[in-house]
This record gives sequence, C-alpha cells and structure tokens, in this order.
Amino acid sequence: MNITDVRIRKLLTEGRLRAVVSVTIDETLAIHDIKVIEGPNRLFVAMPSRREENGTFRDIVHPISAKAREYMEQTILEAYMREVEAQTNASGTENTKENISEE
Repeated sequence: MNITDVRIRKLLTEGRLRAVVSVTIDETLAIHDIKVIEGPNRLFVAMPSRREENGTFRDIVHPISAKAREYMEQTILEAYMREVEAQTNASGTENTKENISEE
C-alpha cells in the first residue's frame, strides 16, 4: 500500500476535531472523511465510520495491520502539520503585508 495523495479538506480550530482528510492509495482508491482528532495526549486519526441502529459507531474502512495503521496515521498527520504550518505562515505574511501598507 502506498499513499499517493493526502488532501486536507477542512481545517478546524474549535473543539477536538482538527481536520477532515481524504487520501488516495496507489492512485486507484480514495478514502474520504478521515478525521484528525485532538486527544488528551496527542493527535490521532479516526477512520470514516457510520452510526449503527444501536448507537455505536463502526468503521466503514480501516487498515488491517498495525503497521498499515501506523503508516496511514503518520502520513496523514505529517500532511496535517504541513497544512497547519502553511496556514500559519500565510496568515503571518498577510498580517505583515497589512502592517506595511498601513504605515
């Protein structure tokens, strides 16, 4: 399995949900609605799930092995951190431009 694309669909700052992500595997399979969640000790990745009639959630798709889960989580979190950094840098650049033009 090779993750060939990671797209951060939505970044959030309120609550525990930090991002909604889509990944492409081997340029042939897309998985949407993967969530980056802020847990008590670290960020983690939650796979797409559906609520069953009894109220419990069940993953629709998920990695089978621990190695595959680790690979997906690491790749997704790295992409998330790059996007957060890019957003932070972009907002810092905008503020700098605004401050310069006001002077």
